[in-house]
Amino acid sequence: MSLFNSAHGGNTREAAERLGISPEMLLDFSANINPLGMPETVKRAIADNLHLAERYPDVDYIHLHQALAKHHQVPAAWVLAGNGETESIFSLVNGFKPRRAMIVTPGFAEYRRALQWGECIIDEYALREEDGWQLTSAILDALTSQLDCLFLCTPNNPTGLLPQRALLDAIAERCKALNIALILDEAFIDFIAEEPGFIPRLQDNPHIWVLRSLTKFYAIPGLRLGYLINSDEQAVAKIRARQMPWSINAFAALAGEHVLQDTAYQQATWQWLRDEGPRFYQQLRAMPGLTVYPGVANYLLLRCDTDLQQALLTRHILIRSCANYPGLDGRYFRVAIRSRQENDRLLAALTEVFSDTGRAD
Repeated sequence: MSLFNSAHGGNTREAAERLGISPEMLLDFSANINPLGMPETVKRAIADNLHLAERYPDVDYIHLHQALAKHHQVPAAWVLAGNGETESIFSLVNGFKPRRAMIVTPGFAEYRRALQWGECIIDEYALREEDGWQLTSAILDALTSQLDCLFLCTPNNPTGLLPQRALLDAIAERCKALNIALILDEAFIDFIAEEPGFIPRLQDNPHIWVLRSLTKFYAIPGLRLGYLINSDEQAVAKIRARQMPWSINAFAALAGEHVLQDTAYQQATWQWLRDEGPRFYQQLRAMPGLTVYPGVANYLLLRCDTDLQQALLTRHILIRSCANYPGLDGRYFRVAIRSRQENDRLLAALTEVFSDTGRAD
């Protein structure tokens, strides 16, 4: 089981306290954050605008919404930014007040937490290990008119797998026919070069809501910035009317206004993942006793009978135990893809772990 109380990765404070060291001494593979770090354009923008802390942000965040809309080539009225994508999840549920919803397991924990705030019945659609944890067409039969909404994470967290486009199309059509709101969480889709997701197709699909995050790709998790997009302007306005005022701090809003224009950073990120992702995946696959699933984002799901989290923590490396994901257990772990040097440090530590395990046997 997981050593920590948090339901998410990135809990370096608790891990460091357990070891009696400072958080800076840990190499964190548990949070899926771009290793290129915060873009210099954002750093400069914040440094040049520290005076923004002295006044309230624009309560409507007009410039931020215009920047997001321009990036996706949609009307600004379709877009609603939030304090991280998690706020957008809770805002949607608060606006929908669904009576019955479906989530896919294993999956992101906040869908369930948001749905549990009300009196919603939660149906689980379980991915199967024999399918390689990939979503299959069997989900189509599970979608019925009793459902009000379906949450899908594409690519899935923690598996890193992206369903086939034909299957996503079929799910979208079935949801439309059954009047089911389809909520597509595309938090990690920016890491997949030339993958547009569903935003370009929202015009004719008002039943689809897309969730996006800027914190992972642009390495600004401490700023907290995400957003939702939907083509039904009245529905978005209804969610906006219920949103807490000033939920986004001035520097997060400023980052969102600048970061989407940083094409050099975007290209550098895609090049890093094209180079390092396959290499890291193949090196992990070569490890004895380790099963690695072929994720397409910036993280990978592993299966191993050894308690890797504990073994690596003694080497000051933190990975994500997936024991608290419904459908998984203590044999599953998630690791971020980081820089080549950092990945090599993890690979060396894993070699030590498996060598020690072999000697113990």
